[in-house]
Amino acid sequence: MALWDKVKAELVDIIEWTDDSRDTMVWRFPRYQNEIKYGAKLTVRESQVAVFVSQGTIADVFQPGMYSLTTKNLPVLTTLKGWYYGFDSPFKAEVYFINTKNFTDLKWGTKNPVMLRDPEFGPVRMRSFGTYVMKVKDPATFIREIVGTDAHFTVDEIADQLRSMISSRFADILAESRIPVLDLASNYKDLSSFITQRLTSEFMAYGLELTLLVIENISLPPDVEEALDKRSSMGIIGDLNKYTQFQSANAMEKAAANPGGDASAGIGMGMGFAMANQMGKVLQPEAARPSAPDSPPPLPGQATAFFVALGGEQKGPFSPKIIHEMIKDKAIKPDTLMWKKGFESWVKAADMPELKDIFDSVPPPIPG
Repeated sequence: MALWDKVKAELVDIIEWTDDSRDTMVWRFPRYQNEIKYGAKLTVRESQVAVFVSQGTIADVFQPGMYSLTTKNLPVLTTLKGWYYGFDSPFKAEVYFINTKNFTDLKWGTKNPVMLRDPEFGPVRMRSFGTYVMKVKDPATFIREIVGTDAHFTVDEIADQLRSMISSRFADILAESRIPVLDLASNYKDLSSFITQRLTSEFMAYGLELTLLVIENISLPPDVEEALDKRSSMGIIGDLNKYTQFQSANAMEKAAANPGGDASAGIGMGMGFAMANQMGKVLQPEAARPSAPDSPPPLPGQATAFFVALGGEQKGPFSPKIIHEMIKDKAIKPDTLMWKKGFESWVKAADMPELKDIFDSVPPPIPG
């Protein structure tokens, strides 16, 4: 087999790569002892880049096109080998073809729930997943940092690392954004753009470019989603009393359409009376139901109302606080007539039990 490889290498003078796979990122051109003849034809197709490596050092990089390998189009390799005046054929070099197309529909997602503090629901856990698109931006850096001497490098060999990077940055950005859970769906596009920008430098460290990131879904745990669905249902139902009346009326209609059933007539009648009693309570008109007072009862200590005889006319009712102010302003004097609920007749203000202490504490007039 080694002899055949050597013979084949002497016959073949075209270096090219036609890729039938959808996940190959790097492919090394196979040659017996890496020998390439002088004047060999190099064909680099669109969405490809060819990289020559000599003795572990990256030399020349060829963009799409057709080349005849001479000292003129191998400047770096010529310098490394000292081929200023030509070189012997064949020469040794490894040729790596880099696929520079966009690799699409790559999956990412959070392995564990992300803990967040939502302004409406409090602490919540969320998961997210989506897709992303990437391509090789700097072939030399990609070979140097990731591929190494791998002769056939595929997307699967780096997908786990990229997925972990995206998930980690997504958790950080989502926590920093402080976007409420109910508003996340309307911010998928902005979050995707922001995450793409944040990951640009990290992808470039591997010689890659993150061209697109899509957030497909951000979900809550099943129990939380179930509770949220119930809350939404209550909002749609609206008035719970009217909804209960409607449901009860439907239940009575179904019961009337299926009288008796397998139960005896006596049991059926008892159940009918019980249902009628319950339905009567539910369907009772709102006007007949006891209603709560429109205003709260008076505070303790403020229920007493006083009436005062001023200028021969009845004034009031006044609260104790107002009465105290009127006493201070001399509008009510000790001999002013007053009345409150429970008294049979008008009495002097000084004789009112609630006001006696107030009048006792008022000093007499200053002499002269």
